[in-house]
Amino acid sequence: DDDEEDEEDEEDLGDRRGRHRNMSGSQFFELEAAVDTEEEEEEEERLRKELDGFTPAGVGYGNITEETLRKQRKEKLSKSERKKKARAEARGADEDAAVEATVCARCHSLRYYGQVKNHRAENLIPDFDFDRLIATRLLKPGSASPVVVVVVDCADFDASFPRRAARALFRALEGGRAKPTRLPKLVLVATKVDLLPSQVSPTRLDRWVRNRAKAGGAPKLSGVYLVSARKDVGVRNLLSFVKELSGPRGKVWVIGAQNAGKSTLINTFAKKEGVSITRLTEAAVPGTTLGILRIGGILPAKAKLYDTPGLLHPYLMTSRLTRDEQKMVEIRKELQPRTYRMKVGQTVHVGGLTRLDLIQSSVDTIYVTIWASPNVSLHLGKTENAEDIWKNHVGFRLQPPIGQDRASELGQWTQREMKITGIGWEVNSVDIVIAGLGWFSLGLKGEATLLLWVYDGVEIIQREPLVLDRAPFLERPGFLLPKAISDAIGKHSKLEAEARKSMSDDDDSLSAASL
Repeated sequence: DDDEEDEEDEEDLGDRRGRHRNMSGSQFFELEAAVDTEEEEEEEERLRKELDGFTPAGVGYGNITEETLRKQRKEKLSKSERKKKARAEARGADEDAAVEATVCARCHSLRYYGQVKNHRAENLIPDFDFDRLIATRLLKPGSASPVVVVVVDCADFDASFPRRAARALFRALEGGRAKPTRLPKLVLVATKVDLLPSQVSPTRLDRWVRNRAKAGGAPKLSGVYLVSARKDVGVRNLLSFVKELSGPRGKVWVIGAQNAGKSTLINTFAKKEGVSITRLTEAAVPGTTLGILRIGGILPAKAKLYDTPGLLHPYLMTSRLTRDEQKMVEIRKELQPRTYRMKVGQTVHVGGLTRLDLIQSSVDTIYVTIWASPNVSLHLGKTENAEDIWKNHVGFRLQPPIGQDRASELGQWTQREMKITGIGWEVNSVDIVIAGLGWFSLGLKGEATLLLWVYDGVEIIQREPLVLDRAPFLERPGFLLPKAISDAIGKHSKLEAEARKSMSDDDDSLSAASL
């Protein structure tokens, strides 16, 4: 039905143009401008109908379903009615801008308390259908080429790169079915650069990001930007480039994985432009933007900016963790390396989430640097004792997970053999990434075979090293506990000692009474 309506509209506009071919030049161009404006209004109205009210159905989040969305799309309005409605909305926009937006209890809890009200209901919300709602529109021929801003987390680059969503766009760019001027323009934005070690130079990081994007399937990028919204690094240059790329009437879509930093980036854009908008639901809880949000006032003239829900990546370690466990693995400050010198027959545990065994090597030792949150505990010991260490300490000294019972809920513990080669001990030669947790950097001069243990379904990636340097000093074998875990264990031990003393005193009292 929509295609037939589009054809009728095009025929109608063509007839009108034919009837006015004998007009003067100025009259003709005035008519052409009016026709173009009308086409844009109709396109905008169709887009508004598709996006208006988009909220995935879920317990406690409204009663919008696929059926109601279909009915909205089929709703017919005459052109005059559409224009009247648009004018009425424009008149009320200024009045509405002065009124504080009303938010639902869920968004209020996220915005001000950083937590969701109902975790069970949150899990019922379906994943955002990027292909149906965004990709098809981006690939549809239009008057201007849309701009797609792909946001990726520097500290978890490969895991946050939206490969599934971007695949259709990359195929279109590679195939070039549409006119080159109408294909989407891709801008890769690597956020949270402030979390990377300071020794990573911008030049090296830019080259590394481009290589990783190419490995992820990106054939061509219009630009690559390294930014930190929190530290205000690179944001102004990025915004200027996006404005120039989109033009006065373009559409800009911001996409990325959950918690990659999309909403934070757009809020920073608004602050730069002095725009007073209702603050996006930007919370510490990953994946809490539900629907497509149109953001006005940031781009010039009639250009439009859209924020989209974070794309779900089920292969992340964090997707299996509770909110308290997620807080432990989230990287909030500049990453600091923790380096071990490992021999064959030794194992390093990273919390209770992964373990690395060195089973064979052409050299006596290799250097293993762990890049992960400082709130995750570590342990280096003999491989022959690794199973007992894990069973006796997972959920207690090896955190996360929190609690021994949680380990069985995370999935099946599986192993993967990896062979690596290095050219020197001075710098790291290869990275092994555990999606959503962090990565190992390995330095050696020779060959080694390792066994990596992780929960089934969590993605493992081998790549060129992001950081060449290791820590200035080596960690000792045994447990390396964060202060919070160490304090909790000390408190627990103190309570146990007090309980034992109390029981001993009671036994002594009973013995004395019996005498």
